[in-house]
Amino acid sequence: MEEWNQRSRRVTSGPERSPNRAMLRAIGFEDQDFTKPIIGIANGYSTITPCNMSLGALALEAERMVRSSGAMPQTFGTITVSDGISMGTVGMRYSLVSREVIADSIETVAQAAAVDGVMAIGGCDKNMPGAMIALARLNIPAIFVYGGTIKPGHYKGQDLTIVSSFEAVGAHAAGTMTDEELYEVERHSCPGAGSCGGMYTANTMSSVIEAMGMSLPYSSTMAAEDSEKLQNAGESAEVLVDAVKRGLKPRDIMTKAAFENAMAIVMALGGSTNAVLHLLAIAHAADVPLTIEEFEDMRAKVPVLCDLKPSGRFVATDLHRVGGVPLVMKMLLSHGLLQGDCVTINGHTVEENLKEVPDHPSADQEVVRPWSHPVHETGHLAILKGNLAEEGAVAKITGIKSSAITGPARVFDSEEKAMAAILNRQIQPGDVIVIRYEGPKGAPGMPEMLSPTSALIGLGLGDRVGLITDGRFSGGTYGMVVGHVAPEAFVGGTIALVKEGDSITIDAEARLLQLNLSDAEIAARRAVWAPPEPRATRGVLAKYAKLVSSSSLGAVTD
Repeated sequence: MEEWNQRSRRVTSGPERSPNRAMLRAIGFEDQDFTKPIIGIANGYSTITPCNMSLGALALEAERMVRSSGAMPQTFGTITVSDGISMGTVGMRYSLVSREVIADSIETVAQAAAVDGVMAIGGCDKNMPGAMIALARLNIPAIFVYGGTIKPGHYKGQDLTIVSSFEAVGAHAAGTMTDEELYEVERHSCPGAGSCGGMYTANTMSSVIEAMGMSLPYSSTMAAEDSEKLQNAGESAEVLVDAVKRGLKPRDIMTKAAFENAMAIVMALGGSTNAVLHLLAIAHAADVPLTIEEFEDMRAKVPVLCDLKPSGRFVATDLHRVGGVPLVMKMLLSHGLLQGDCVTINGHTVEENLKEVPDHPSADQEVVRPWSHPVHETGHLAILKGNLAEEGAVAKITGIKSSAITGPARVFDSEEKAMAAILNRQIQPGDVIVIRYEGPKGAPGMPEMLSPTSALIGLGLGDRVGLITDGRFSGGTYGMVVGHVAPEAFVGGTIALVKEGDSITIDAEARLLQLNLSDAEIAARRAVWAPPEPRATRGVLAKYAKLVSSSSLGAVTD
């Protein structure tokens, strides 16, 4: 008892700490509570987005179970930004910034309050990596609780997600969808609480956290509105209090092997391109060496096993129904592509957690393919390099008919200008769209490009037009698209030097992103290039732009 209370005793014990105890009494501490460990509960509840609107109930249940487990809870809030609502607007520049704000806020409160353990509860995309960065920095016993996925909407016999609504805009612009059909898709896409339902960024990152062992088995694909999610919050509280007793810390769990397991699960699930950015940032916080090239190494070894949206047919609740992330992990483990000796937050190893899980999917479902018949023989996230991306770029290469295109550049210095050209039917098959000055420093904030990519899909151009950007893509994006181009335009990357009509090659199989000009011509253009004036000069965006690193390093700020 003495050892696992040392941290809280520094604040609450001894006559000289009486003022501290007085304030703790005001929030419900009694005499016997001052020797109990303090558990901080970082609650991302808000009504800004359906992803987070159910988190308050989870925090209350966790608080109840912390008390019943012999510890004292202290709940505090952290922020969220709704990617889906801010998409295509200036507000999207704040999305990746919110990852850092979430990390900083959890670190700040946990350190200031000297808590003994931390539970982070989150829903929307940046909640997960933001919390994980904080937990890695703090390195005190910690667990993550995912708010849960949204259930699919339904219209005309089809499962709908938020991406359905974005793609409907493109179909409407193409004249293949009526006004009424567009409104019906909008009305039915998001039926209630929970994070976006496909294997988009939120569900990808929740799955990553489960695979790494920082959340409980099966928790990453539960539906937000189902009762098992509330039960999961309570069980997580009990496990966390036990981890405090045992002194099990995040960096004991978040090892290099755990990150390799996370990369493997991203490939097997067909997860979001954002996983590359976020895993690099979390590894940086945990002092684990991880490079962008290692994702390409993993891609070559791990097949895509799950037929999930955006490029597939099913949603996260379907995956949960047939066995969830543990089923996919067991398949990887059985084929030597997962490291089973990694410890997890419940004190068991990965292999121990998966002991009773079958090593092959049931034959009466189509969500998870058998090993002998994967969706794709190798992973879907390719790391491209070339004179347009000397530090690397990330392409999602599933769900497309061709993995290579060479065509004339259509150059836009903002997402808004590109979107206008797409909807006005100014883009032709064979074009390669370039959207630049949307990187971490240039935007600033590296916004996602779901609106233009979805519009291209809706217009029927998804397989016939390339798109490259120094910004990001939504987890809901698919098609011939390449993001995270680094170095970004704002710092003088070659993407800044592209002119309208220049020939560009995207070749996913060769892992090549190339501006088809001579070195001499590129050097001549670079000699006369000058950076634009920054878009933000004060406030959080300006601070972020000054601190943020390249996307090839995870766009970290410390």
